[in-house]
Amino acid sequence: MTPPRRKRRQQDLPPPPPPPGPAGGAKKSGSPERLFTIAGSVDGARAELDLVTLIVARSAPGPAASPEQAAVLRLCAAPLSVAELSAYLQLPFSAMTVLITELIAAELVQARAPIVRQALPDRSLLEAVMHGLQRL
Repeated sequence: MTPPRRKRRQQDLPPPPPPPGPAGGAKKSGSPERLFTIAGSVDGARAELDLVTLIVARSAPGPAASPEQAAVLRLCAAPLSVAELSAYLQLPFSAMTVLITELIAAELVQARAPIVRQALPDRSLLEAVMHGLQRL
């Protein structure tokens, strides 16, 4: 014997409103108008940034800083990569490079190369550990 089938109720709810973005008058978060206002009128010179370049804030955001610049300065109290900043602010990498270039030119942030780990540890260190373990 099979159980009776239930009928689902049709709910005619309106879709939820879109969440407000960090920029006040933009239509949606990825709109070209918003990206242009973030990028501003830069002459095209950009800092040599990679996705793993670490950004560290040198000072707190000032009153004249844009909302995106203030967000970058608050987030970068501890070192963050450009990829992480791009994800947190929901901005493409190209817009982040322009924004970070402006902050570097104003000396508000510092860009650091990522820490490169050696592929193999030093042989003398491994031998010292091995001899120490053998003495135990």
